[in-house]
Amino acid sequence: MTPPPLARDRVVQLIQRMKGSRVVVVGDIMIDRYLVGDTERLSPEAPVPVVTVRERHAALGGAANVAANVAALGANCLLVGAVGDDSDGAAIRQELAVARLDDRHVVTVAGRPTTSKTRIIARSQQIVRIDDEVDTLFDGPELARLIRVAREALADADALLLEDYNKGALAPELIAAAMEVARRRGIPIVVDPKFRHFFEYAGATVFKPNRRELESALGASVDLKNGNALPEVLARLKVDNLLVTLGGEGMVLVTKDGTSSHIPSIARRIYDVSGAGDTVTAWMGTALAAGATVREAAQLANYAAGVEVGKPGVATVSPEEVLAVHEERYDQIGRLRRGGVI
Repeated sequence: MTPPPLARDRVVQLIQRMKGSRVVVVGDIMIDRYLVGDTERLSPEAPVPVVTVRERHAALGGAANVAANVAALGANCLLVGAVGDDSDGAAIRQELAVARLDDRHVVTVAGRPTTSKTRIIARSQQIVRIDDEVDTLFDGPELARLIRVAREALADADALLLEDYNKGALAPELIAAAMEVARRRGIPIVVDPKFRHFFEYAGATVFKPNRRELESALGASVDLKNGNALPEVLARLKVDNLLVTLGGEGMVLVTKDGTSSHIPSIARRIYDVSGAGDTVTAWMGTALAAGATVREAAQLANYAAGVEVGKPGVATVSPEEVLAVHEERYDQIGRLRRGGVI
C-alpha cells in the first residue's frame, strides 16, 4: 500500500512547526573530506590512476551531518558526541559554527583521532576512500562526560535522534541513558542503527535501518513485499515503528498496528547517495517533534532524501526544496487523476 500524498497546507503547517522544534542528536561525529581532480594516466609505481587534485572541501559527517540537516530546517539542534584533540576536531567545530550549531555538548577526547573519511574523486567517480578512525567503545571518564552532556541537552528537547556509525560513541550505557530521559519526557526517539548495537534500542519510536543492515542483523533475508511477515520483525526489534530505506526503491514503513506501506522514491536522478540516510533521520525526527504522524514524517523524509541524492557529496536540504518537490509531485498526481489514469 502506498500512502496518499500530503495536502499542501499540511506540509506548510508541519514545516513551520519544525522550525520551532528542539531536537537533540546523539552519536558518532565525523568529518567528510573530498579531494576532487583529474586523472589521465596510471602510476608507474603501481597499476592505479594518478589523480591531480583541483579542489578540496570538507563537510560535516555522521551525527554532525544529521544535526546540520536539522539546523538547515531552521530547528534548534543540540549535538552530542566526541571529537579528537586534533586538526580534524578543530575543523568540525569550525563547520558547526558555519552551520549555526552550538558545540558545547561536543566532548574533546585527547589521544583519540577524530573520525574522518577522505574521498578521492576523479571524473565524477570515487577512486578510493580513506578512513582514519578508532572505533573502540568509549568508556571511563569520557563515556561519563558524554552521558552527562546528553542528559543536559535533553532537558527541554522535543525529539531524540540516535545516529550510530559504529565508531564508538554510542556505547550501551549512553544509549540507555539518553533513551531513559526521552521516554520519561514522552518525546519521540528516532534511531539510525548499525550492526554492533542493533538490538539495544528497544522502545524506539522509529527504527530506521537500510535493507542490508536489517538482513545482516537478523541473519536472514526479509521479504519486504510480504506485509504479513513484517510485524514479526517489528516485534523482534521491540520498537514502535520500522522504516527500512531501500535506496532507489524508496522506503517501507511498518507501523505499530502492523500496517505496511511502500513509499516510492521521488529522486529524478541519483548523483551521490552519501548522507541520504542522515537526511532521512533528520527530517523524520524533526517532523515527529513538530507533531507529524509517523506516516507524514516518512513522506517528508522521503521528499528530502530525493533532493539530497541529486546533490554531490554530503549535503543538507532546505524546507523550500522539499516544498517544491511536494508541489511538483502533488500537481503530477492531480493531472493523472483528472486524466483518469489513477
